[in-house]
Amino acid sequence: MDASERIFKYHGLGNDFVVLDRRRTGVDIDAEQSRWLCDRRRGIGADGVLAILPSSRGLARMVVHNADGSIAEMCGNGLRCAVKYLVDQSGQHPALIDVETGAGVLTCEPGYGDGGVVGVDISMGPARLVAANLPSGTTGQPFVNAPVPGHEGLLGTAVNMGNPHLVLLDQPLEAAERLGPALERHPAFPDRTNVEFVRVDEDGLTVVVWERGCGLTQACGTGACASAVAAVLAKRLPSNAWLRVTLPGGDLRIRVPGDLSDIRLRGPVAFVFEGVVALPRAR
Repeated sequence: MDASERIFKYHGLGNDFVVLDRRRTGVDIDAEQSRWLCDRRRGIGADGVLAILPSSRGLARMVVHNADGSIAEMCGNGLRCAVKYLVDQSGQHPALIDVETGAGVLTCEPGYGDGGVVGVDISMGPARLVAANLPSGTTGQPFVNAPVPGHEGLLGTAVNMGNPHLVLLDQPLEAAERLGPALERHPAFPDRTNVEFVRVDEDGLTVVVWERGCGLTQACGTGACASAVAAVLAKRLPSNAWLRVTLPGGDLRIRVPGDLSDIRLRGPVAFVFEGVVALPRAR
């Protein structure tokens, strides 16, 4: 018999997640359970599942399960949802909280309003241009504004925000659905990659993201960060300024320091509902 479990639904700019609090047992879910929860016809429906686990390094550890059952190292919109859940459940109003993620321990600053936490400012840590899960990982040289092998005319920048990204500046936004699936699985990215299609505006960016393991989503926090990093590296936008990044679900604000040492992300978050589900047993 399947086990009943309380679930919580949140979203950040329409990027939606099911939150499962597993701090008492310390047991994560498996890929099949993640796929079932994210199924919009047979389950709850979400872009991903956030498993909240115990941590000795922060208030909790967040594990991000994609809709296809794979695990993402990091998710900016998901982290805002996890922060709102943790703060709202605590009944307190901390100025800062630390959450352990696959990209390290990240410091988050909740913003309060009616209904508790309404937004979160996150210290996302450094943007890396050389990493094992980027094309540069094999050569030691950054993949910046470089030709994408096998895709004539495409220039991309590879950025690690804890998870891998391929940022394509000045590409038609509508090309995301057509090119995203193949680029996600480009052989130069050993762990697959998120792909950003970016239009550079005078005062910011407009971005559509093909997310690894999810496809097109309403918003992607790490994708917004990676896009801003690529625009700053190309000297299309200034460093050390709060840049607007518009995604299908709305706007985020990103600040990129000149040395890429600590990317900041600021954006809204909302609670949707809570309930009880008969979660299939882990295999």
